[in-house]
Amino acid sequence: MPDVMHTLKVDLGSRTDDRSYPIYIGRGLLSDSAHWQTLVEHRGVVLVTDNHVAPLYAEQLKAALGPISLMTEVVLPAGEAQKNMASVQQILDASLEDRHERQSLFIALGGGVVGDMTGFAAACFMRGADFVQVPTTLLAQVDSSVGGKTGVNHAMGKNLVGAFHQPIQVLIDLDTLQTLSEREFAAGLAEVIKYGLIRDAAFFDWLIGHVGELKARDSGALAHAIERSCRIKAGVVAEDEREGGVRAHLNFGHTFGHAIERIQGYGEWLHGEAVAAGMVIASRLSASRGTLEASAVEQLIEFNETLGLPTSLPAGISSAQLLSAMGSDKKVAAGKVRYILLSALGEAIVTERVTEDDIARVITA
Repeated sequence: MPDVMHTLKVDLGSRTDDRSYPIYIGRGLLSDSAHWQTLVEHRGVVLVTDNHVAPLYAEQLKAALGPISLMTEVVLPAGEAQKNMASVQQILDASLEDRHERQSLFIALGGGVVGDMTGFAAACFMRGADFVQVPTTLLAQVDSSVGGKTGVNHAMGKNLVGAFHQPIQVLIDLDTLQTLSEREFAAGLAEVIKYGLIRDAAFFDWLIGHVGELKARDSGALAHAIERSCRIKAGVVAEDEREGGVRAHLNFGHTFGHAIERIQGYGEWLHGEAVAAGMVIASRLSASRGTLEASAVEQLIEFNETLGLPTSLPAGISSAQLLSAMGSDKKVAAGKVRYILLSALGEAIVTERVTEDDIARVITA
């Protein structure tokens, strides 16, 4: 039997346009046929997954969907290197060749790469079709599945081509986390601790104190960590859907992380690993400005080390390379890189006042 442990709402309602949607967190949700059949009634379905996730969960989900009048399954090669326009074209080609209509439902079954591309394809399909996020990695569950950012990478930078397109629902099944590799799981926890750093000091302390339970994948600890992460992100998105202000805080560690990914070539480090190193750099910068206690930086470093996450740049990358790569990031405004730093533990700020010397000092510390 399905066990819904938490339900929360991304509130995007207005008098003229209510695009609010629920997030369900629990166990056994992937195979809850009663839920799925209500959702897909009288619709065609485009199921998008990858060749790592499909053997694990595609048949289980299709069984829960029941008989569908028009069903298209697209299985993409797995990995960040596949997050490109060619993959989105494959989704759109299959959907059009099978004569789906705008009322068809796109389902993203997989990690953040699958979710971003499926959402982008749904946004483009006949100028906008509904889609549901079924994230199967911890990183996707707490980050990319919530908030409506969709898109693909470009040779000039990460996520430079895309659209804001909100899902109609996010279904988080904790059972899918049991098949994640240790590396993928740890990468997801990097995004979890981000929320404590930027928005909730008490949550940061809780994560530091419960890292052993999280590492052991205790379902109670995971449910709490995912619920709190999603609730924080849902609140930020409701306040600033299109990143005109406070939503930029969610990019803490990402400016540096995206640059690392671009310099290395997408796929060398996992996204969460690059963000983990980026958050250490951003935290050290914050401490160097006197706004963050050095003890918090040391706690973050110890958290990363406990999980096997990086705490510094990959060997051979200089501050000059980092700055050059960050120059094409989508967060650049008026030719200046906007850095997300901490004014205190649990409080983020946006600033342009960071020099190459500042960066050089913290990455060689």
